[in-house]
Amino acid sequence: MTEQNKIALPGSDRAAMPGATMVGPADPNQQVEISIVLKQRRELKLDDLQGRILSHDEFASAYGAEPKQLERVREFARANGLTVVETPDEIARRTVKLRGTVSQLEAAFSVTLNQYEHPDGNFRGRTGKIHIPADLADIVQGVFGLDNRPQAKPHFRLRKLTAELDASAAAATSYSPVQVAQLYSFPTGVTGAGQTIGIIELGGGYNPSDLNSFFGALGLPTPTVTDVSVDGGTNSPTNPNSADAEVCLDIEVAGAVAPGANIVVYFATNSSQGFQDALSQAIHDSSNNPSVISISWGAPESSWTGQFLQTFDQVAQEAAALGVTITVAAGDNGSSDGATDGSDNVDFPASSPNVLGCGGTTLESSGTTITSESVWNDGASGGATGGGFSTTFAQPAYQSSLTGDTGRGVPDVAGDADPNTGYNIVVDGQQGVVGGTSAVAPLWAGLVALLNQQLNKRLGFLNPGLYALPEPSNGFNDITSGNNGTYSAGPGWDACTGLGSPIGTNLATLLTAPPSTSSTSDGGPTN
Repeated sequence: MTEQNKIALPGSDRAAMPGATMVGPADPNQQVEISIVLKQRRELKLDDLQGRILSHDEFASAYGAEPKQLERVREFARANGLTVVETPDEIARRTVKLRGTVSQLEAAFSVTLNQYEHPDGNFRGRTGKIHIPADLADIVQGVFGLDNRPQAKPHFRLRKLTAELDASAAAATSYSPVQVAQLYSFPTGVTGAGQTIGIIELGGGYNPSDLNSFFGALGLPTPTVTDVSVDGGTNSPTNPNSADAEVCLDIEVAGAVAPGANIVVYFATNSSQGFQDALSQAIHDSSNNPSVISISWGAPESSWTGQFLQTFDQVAQEAAALGVTITVAAGDNGSSDGATDGSDNVDFPASSPNVLGCGGTTLESSGTTITSESVWNDGASGGATGGGFSTTFAQPAYQSSLTGDTGRGVPDVAGDADPNTGYNIVVDGQQGVVGGTSAVAPLWAGLVALLNQQLNKRLGFLNPGLYALPEPSNGFNDITSGNNGTYSAGPGWDACTGLGSPIGTNLATLLTAPPSTSSTSDGGPTN
């Protein structure tokens, strides 16, 4: 029974994970570390910044947690026998780490934690709501880590490894990332020098020897890759059929497109806590200071808790204030996004109004010329680009010209994602061809790094500027054929390929004026 001085944390309600089997109570003596995210010191409204990019110190002092709020959480921890794990960036990230046993945390938050088995991995989970003291309700935004179920999936599609290629697959097209960049007219004469591309990974890993082999074959220098551990996540390569393919795809695409950029990989655990902490740590990383972050992981919007959707989106909005562009894969399961109930779903975090959602195409060419480009959809037995309309986030101001739905439309942009016109990569010592919208997020991240260098500024939150381009815009290849299930491509923006695939040199010209940073109609949800 919930104590009378506690209240339910809004948006914390958890349903049982489909396909999971409870095997018994969690070990009461197991040590668990959780993250408590506090509300901003004052509400961040991007319009108020009028395009100005804040420094990390400016942001922390204006919108970070107040020290007295942190002390209130410490008092709560002491009262419940929990240990505060000190971190140097807790004010900027508004995040307090607490550690305690399962039994202590169950009592502190009025939850029951059980152990579950699931094909995607065993986990400690809960159902129902998290409860917090009523006198903390005004400062707590979210509590993460009590439940560590595997939450997101990587959005890559491995065509076949070299050793397994059959005649039909061998006849399909594949490209190096450099060739894709040429087809999309990415700016030349710039390499992304002076830029840092952050990559979020929730599993898998890479071997430096694979990077040396891949970049050496392209005649490019192997980029400087820095690993950052978040919540115990590490670079842990295993085999080419694992999430290693995701990690190598992300690094190799971004690094080939922007060979002068530094790359920082934030390895986190695949849980709501790991994902939230990874993005928060990346955008507030004043040491590595990424100017663009690529995310190729996600899940149907309906599978996340409300507190996660709102808290993660809020951190994405903070990225905009700091001049950090976030590119996100739109998903590989068509308009349903693989939702268990079969209904239409958009993928999160691509549906956040504060990120650049990246959909997928089938790209065919002759030499350095695109001969056709259509929506990526392999049919019932294959994958298809995600896309549709959010049921959580309202239509942002920059999409006000779109009609037919009141939710945030996904994706914003597109690029080659079909495994049959996929990317040549090296993973765990083997050459392979990989597609999926996972490839499009690092492709666009690399383009942003090039544009940042060429324009000598951080483009930051791109969406308002892209949607404000004159129609018809010559900054995009408009994709007008194909569908992802429910939605079909057509002239202008559509819920399969967004505004289209990039014409990089044209975008460099069109984006010379600073974009507006207006994000959502209210910054808020539809419900």
